[in-house]
This record gives sequence, structure tokens and C-alpha cells, in this order.
Amino acid sequence: MMEFDGRGAPRWKVRPPAARLCPLLTLGPHPQFTGKDLLNGQTDGSSFPNGGLRATHCAGAFLTIDPESPPFILGDTMYLPSVVAAYTGVALDEKTPLHRAVQALSKEGVKLLGQLGLKTAGLVNNIGLEQEIFLVPRDAYFRRPDLQFAGRTVMGRLPGRGQEMSDHYMAPLTEHTPALSCMQEIQERCFKVGIPLKTRHREVAPNQYEFAPLFGSVVPQTDQNLVVMQIIEETAAKYGLAALMQEKPFQGVNGSGKHNNWSISTAEGAQLLNPAQLFAKTNNPDVFPVVMAALVSALDKHGDLLRMAISSPGNDFRLGAMEAPPAVISTYLGADMTSYLERFVAGATETYTPRTVPLSFGVDAIRPIEIPAEDRNRTSPFPYGGARFEFRAVGSSQNVSLVNTVLATITADGFKTISDRVEKGEKATAVARELLKKHFRVVFNGNGYDKSWPAEADARGIWRINSGVEAIQRFTVDKNKALFGAFKVFTEEECEARQEVLLNHYIGTVECEALTMVDMINQHVIPSIKEADLKEHLPAVAAACKKVHDAVHALHSAGDTPKAAAAARVLRLETMIEARKVMDAVEAVVPANKWTLATYKELLFLDSTDSQWGM
Repeated sequence: MMEFDGRGAPRWKVRPPAARLCPLLTLGPHPQFTGKDLLNGQTDGSSFPNGGLRATHCAGAFLTIDPESPPFILGDTMYLPSVVAAYTGVALDEKTPLHRAVQALSKEGVKLLGQLGLKTAGLVNNIGLEQEIFLVPRDAYFRRPDLQFAGRTVMGRLPGRGQEMSDHYMAPLTEHTPALSCMQEIQERCFKVGIPLKTRHREVAPNQYEFAPLFGSVVPQTDQNLVVMQIIEETAAKYGLAALMQEKPFQGVNGSGKHNNWSISTAEGAQLLNPAQLFAKTNNPDVFPVVMAALVSALDKHGDLLRMAISSPGNDFRLGAMEAPPAVISTYLGADMTSYLERFVAGATETYTPRTVPLSFGVDAIRPIEIPAEDRNRTSPFPYGGARFEFRAVGSSQNVSLVNTVLATITADGFKTISDRVEKGEKATAVARELLKKHFRVVFNGNGYDKSWPAEADARGIWRINSGVEAIQRFTVDKNKALFGAFKVFTEEECEARQEVLLNHYIGTVECEALTMVDMINQHVIPSIKEADLKEHLPAVAAACKKVHDAVHALHSAGDTPKAAAAARVLRLETMIEARKVMDAVEAVVPANKWTLATYKELLFLDSTDSQWGM
């Protein structure tokens, strides 16, 4: 890629390989590769969603290498992770704001920790992403226009077997289907490009699986997750499979998430969410509760932004569906941590040491073991898990840049809130106690799936936004534009552009789903009804199809983007669901040999299909 002189300095102008092999080629003109061209470049900034930041007559966009994210080679191409900005300097990518937020988090954290007696060169924001996917037979996938065009089934009747027995989740990966070989190759390809994808296992729903890497710094981890998703899709095709990344590809079984395990450490390696490490570095038992006060207050104040960050279209069907946390933004700390912080608020000064308890199996041959005193709460959107928080509500298809931009920004705000008051003469512990007392309402250790919890959350006054469309529009409320502006993460113009992009993405997704549903009805459902001589069902099917068709056309006259997005949500969650009921009822009575769409039975059970995998 580069040549170096005897002192190790790069020679920027490098002869092409052919010229090195045959010096005679240097006698004539030939192209030269300039190493400096690796450092930056330019592209068309108007040909991808940009919320009005670029247009055809002002399309300039410029790239430069991101030194924090390592280059990698896939096939015959070398990829250089980069950041992108418009000619005017506004960020056109997801990564630049993430860098800005992490920088703000480090700056404010260094300041607060210094006031608490811990000197550090900076903070590192670490994440570990649990990527859930579905692997379905590729031949059946090609008999589902909705999966091909929209990533989810807009109709489809559940078979007699679903996930009731948990037989998929708890079973080992076996060699009688191509899933294991596919996942092994995915891991191998990831290892070759420097991605430590260490974990693979089945998930709850039939044909659902998960990968997870080692923890790492948030920026390269985000880049690498996008590469993992690409490798998954490419590798699946080699094994006669199709990989589905969408949050809810199938009705009636669990959807997919991308749990964002999140932590902060000092540049020297002390984990801020690990009380033992923090105390060992500082010998100050108050540092950990001060950090927790900053986080708890940030979650309570800015829960609307966390809800905005997870408003992917697929999460419409996943959040609160007994498979993912509800649309209420709260945190689980567990009884042990909760009790410790309550004692701190009351004035106690003590080191937090997580308790363990013995667990006996009641069998003499098996020795008892020590386990954490806290249980696991899988119904909380943001539970504490010992040295980390886990943002469980993130959708599987998402680029997690925005999620982590929000987390870093609100944490920076929490740190700054305390450090500013310390600078004015207050004690950090006094400020932390006040913040915990005010914001402890966001802590909920109960069952997030309980039907009474949303009403209780409303009574507490914590953030609950059921509609993803409404949540997206929290991007541009005054308090949030002021927050992002104060930490130089987003300008007002960048906030407005991103909201426009997110809303248009939602509208476009729904329109694609609805038009695909209309085509499937006309090209598959109605012909199947006629072939089966069940014409009594035609009036109901035709009426449902017309309602969906008309609703799509109504989107185009909705007026502004927020109104169109609201209309799209009604189309998706009301009109299309009612139409789906009609189609699924028809599928139940049409003979299998006359139904031309791949059924859930064919899609969801690799071990009961006669497909030829072509391995």
C-alpha cells in the first residue's frame, strides 16, 4: 500500500506494481497511487438521505479517515472507516456526532473525577453488541415478496408449533441443518478481519440466532457491527439461507434486538461502573455513588432521547410485546444496589460491595456455588448488570451510532451538572444525594411486562412514548436541541435534518410494506382463492386491499412530514393489521398445494423442510 524510505518516512507517490516488476514501464506516462489520497476524499452528498443538508446544486461532501477505527480487507477491497461532512461543515454521517459525544463524555468525566481525586488522561466508552437474527430457507424466502422488499412478513398464519416449548432456545446448534456451518463460517470471516465474534447460540424463536463480540471501544465496535451484519447476509446465501435483520419479521414469535451493553472506563483501565475497581483506584467510597447519581439523573431527564434513539420502524411491533422492554424508559438496579444508594442518600458513607449468596442444588455430589444476590431482570430497558448497563430496547437492524451518541451526551450532561456545582463550592456528595432523591423515580425493579406498569410510570412522571413517530419528534424540542448544542454534538440544523431523515425513513418503510401487501393480495392471495374455488372470500379480500391501497395514496397528500408519518403509523398499525387478519383467515382454508406464498411452517423450521441447501 505504501513505500518507506530508509528512515521509515512514507513515500507518498508509489509506483504501480507493474512498474516495480518491469522498470521499462516507467519510461512512459503511467498512473501513480498517491498515499495522501488515503487520508481524505470527496463524494456526492446529495444522493443519500440528508434531511435537506445537501442538494443537487450544492452536493459537496468530504471524507477523512477515522484513525480510531481500524482498516480491514473484505475480498479484493480494502475498507478505510471514515467520517463524512458537507462542504458547509455539517455532519452527514452517523459517526461524526458519535465522536463528538464521546469526546464530550471524556472531557466532562475527567473534570468530575479530578474533583473526586482521580486523575485520568481521559474516559473510554465501551460497548458489546448482541446481534440477533433469523436464518430462513432461501428458496422459501424467494417465495415471500414481503421478506425480500420489506424485511418482514405483512401476512402469514402461525402453524401449530411456535416457540411454546422453548425447544429452539435451549437446544444445541446441531449439524442436521446448515445453520451451524453457516455461523461457524461467519465467525471465521469476522476473525479474519479483526472482529472477535466470540459467542454464537440459538435464540427463543424458531430459526432465531445470536452473535456477540468481545467488548470494545464504541466507535470501532459500531463500525464492526455493520460489517458483521454484511458478512452474515453474504455468508447465509452460501448455505441456502437468507438472514433477516428486521426487528419483527414474523408475527406471533419473538422479534430480534441488538442489546447494547454499555460501560465507561478511564484511559488507564478503571471501570467506572465496577465499584471494587473504582474504590481500589481512589480509596474513596463516594466516587461510585456520585457516578451513579449522574447516570440516574441523566436517564430521568433525558428518557425521551433514549426512546427517540430506538425508534426504528421494526420496533413498532417489538417494544412491550413480552419479548422486549416496554416503551417506558426506566432502569433496574436490583434490591442490593437500590438499598445501597438509598442509604447513601440518607447520609451513609460506605463502600458498595455486591453481595453473593450460596445456591444449593440439593444434591450431595454437586457442591453449592456462590451467585450474585441480584436476579436478572429482562423486562427493563436499561438494567444494571454488574460493571455495565444493558440497553435492551435497541432494534436488531439499527446502526447503534445514534443510540450511543445519546448515551454519551446525556452522561456528559450528568457529569457536568455535578462538576459545575462543585466548582461553585458545593460538595459532590451533597449534589449527588440531591439528584438521586429527585430522580430515583426512574428506578424500577419490578416486572416491566406487568400491565399496570405503564400507568404507574405515568404517575411517577417518567418518560413513556408509545409511538415511535412521536418519539422521533423529540429530536427537535428546545431542551434537546439545547443539550446537543451545549456539548457541540449536533447543531440545530443537524437535529432538524436528522429528524426529517428518520421520519421519511419511517414513511418510506411503511409505504414499501403497504404496496408489497397490495401486490401480494393481487398476485397471490386472490389467484389462490380462485384456484381453490373459494370465491365467497373475494369481497372481503378485495375490500381490505382497497383500504390499504387508498391509505397509501392518502400519505402523499398528508401535508408536512410529521403528518405523513402519523398517517403512515395508522396505516401500518391499524389498516394493514386489519387487512392481515383477512388474509390469514383465507390462508387457513386454502389447500396447501394451491397457496403460492411460502408459509410460516416452511420459513420457521429448518429441521422440517425438504429444501436443498446447495452446500
